[in-house]
Amino acid sequence: MNKTILGVDEVGRGPWAGPLVIGAVILPKDAEGNYPDWVAPLTDSKKLSEKKREEYSKIILKNALAAGLGWVSSEEIDSLGLSESLRLATRRAVKEVQTKKVPFGEIIIDGTQNFLAGTALEKYVTVLKKADLLIKEVSAASIIAKVARDNYMKDLAKKFPEYGFEKHVGYGTKLHKQMLEQFGPCPEHRNSFKPLKKSDKITTKELGDRAENLVANYLVRSGHRIVARNHKTRFYEIDIVSTKDDKIYFTEVKYRKSQYRGTSLDMVTPKKLSQMTFAAQSFLKYFKDFENYSPLLAVGLIKGEDFEFDDWLVLD
Repeated sequence: MNKTILGVDEVGRGPWAGPLVIGAVILPKDAEGNYPDWVAPLTDSKKLSEKKREEYSKIILKNALAAGLGWVSSEEIDSLGLSESLRLATRRAVKEVQTKKVPFGEIIIDGTQNFLAGTALEKYVTVLKKADLLIKEVSAASIIAKVARDNYMKDLAKKFPEYGFEKHVGYGTKLHKQMLEQFGPCPEHRNSFKPLKKSDKITTKELGDRAENLVANYLVRSGHRIVARNHKTRFYEIDIVSTKDDKIYFTEVKYRKSQYRGTSLDMVTPKKLSQMTFAAQSFLKYFKDFENYSPLLAVGLIKGEDFEFDDWLVLD
């Protein structure tokens, strides 16, 4: 079994401005599995000085077996939401590594979320808290991502000098807040993040459409074909109808801003389940093209103020 590790880490999850960047690195080892000497000082990028990060980043990019960066812009973050952006950036970083044709046997992602879930690489992934401190490949990924993003923000400071991006690299500091209050946001700000989020209340339909988009995108990535969305008649309504293999899925999308009064799944009451069953039966009775498919009820769960995709579950 190939024991080569592909380490993955992110930088820029929380800033109010600028891109999200994912680093992905494969480091060299000798026949006995030992790293070269230059790997020893690599650690979590946050524990290194700026000078050391710059130095190590150059060494990593020159000597790693493969290294890649996945970028997601502030505009994409506003459009997709943070969770989907993390998945997209990870796929972009790993895809860049794969172009180097270096085989690996395991992918270690820092944190608790598998951003490659639903892809062919899902089975290779291990998620690990503090991996950027414990796993050298993840340390290397955190360093190249941090340096690349910081340099991007320094360049951005030349274009928008009034915000002081070279000092806070987009994070929510007191200075950054003061500059926002004085000048308003620039095109690189994340308008879906506080304190930039518009105070105007979003309509219920807009909330529903946004949640449905996230679930529909997940289903497509998972190999589903979307048959219908927001299918309405006088008697029933179905959020998403999709097919995969010989099955047809009727998905109810549920969003809950806070889990204080329960999770999104708690909203699928016995009454709602009965309504979903009736809707699915009525749909199949009318659309004969799907009579040979096995019908299944499902729920797509969206949570939080930033509209994070939580899960998609088959209920039958």
